[in-house]
Amino acid sequence: MGHRLTRIYTRTGDDGSTGLGDGSRIPKDHLRVEAMGDVDELNSMLGLLLTETLPDETRELLVRIQHDLFDLGAELCIPGHRVIPDSRAGELEQAIDRFNETLPPLKEFILPGGSRSAALCHLARALCRRAERRLVTLHTSEPLAPAVMRYLNRLSDLLFVAARHLNRHSGGSDVLWQSNYK
Repeated sequence: MGHRLTRIYTRTGDDGSTGLGDGSRIPKDHLRVEAMGDVDELNSMLGLLLTETLPDETRELLVRIQHDLFDLGAELCIPGHRVIPDSRAGELEQAIDRFNETLPPLKEFILPGGSRSAALCHLARALCRRAERRLVTLHTSEPLAPAVMRYLNRLSDLLFVAARHLNRHSGGSDVLWQSNYK
């Protein structure tokens, strides 16, 4: 990386605009900036989840995903730039399959919760879904690479299964939704 920040404040955004990686400036409330913010928020949530005690395989996977999300942010920051390869969604599917092998089949809906790490993972899943929705909206006006859309869709699935895996790893179980709970 040839350019590093040496000064955090630049004052160039005081007018409500922000600079993209290609040098252009757009309003801070532009859909592209909203999408970048949602991806950053998801990445930050994964950072919080990584402060928990996690199985090694889960930790390594989440760290890799954090790097992917930073790359995804680069794609959003530089229109037309491509970093996320098509193969990454397939790699997430493989991880989903590995986690699912150890889990009992779902027969009921589950609520976010259980262990602290599983609850944080469920929150990351919800943030991932929001980021995905924001990218879908952006895609209607500024086409994005299909690999990015597939990646976030698979990632939310992975986070759901990972939350179940973390509950099981902690010795607990999923929190089952009960119709007409009293």
